[in-house]
Amino acid sequence: MKISKVAEILEAEILCCEELADSEVCSACGSDMMSDVLAFVKDQAVLLTGLVNTQVIRTAEMMDMRCIVFVRSKKPSEEMLELAKKNGMVVMATERRMYEACGMLYANGLNNYNK
Repeated sequence: MKISKVAEILEAEILCCEELADSEVCSACGSDMMSDVLAFVKDQAVLLTGLVNTQVIRTAEMMDMRCIVFVRSKKPSEEMLELAKKNGMVVMATERRMYEACGMLYANGLNNYNK
């Protein structure tokens, strides 16, 4: 699924790296616990989280994630957006709650594993 489609489904605002929105992702992970994200170990994933700190960007970078979606109308700081830009990560924000956002992506074909 293209990142632009993720934004469309979640009615999300792309906050940085919009030029990378045509990139493909094939899995997603929803968590506010970065230790769970580290255990996820999948490439090309979308991270959905309500946790707003630079550790989220650093964790996503370590896991080769291409996109972070902040749920519940959370907004990252400018420092976080600069770090995401440096690492070529699309960052977006949606009003949706995590449960709803994950369900919407799953229902539209984005699975929680790589095929």
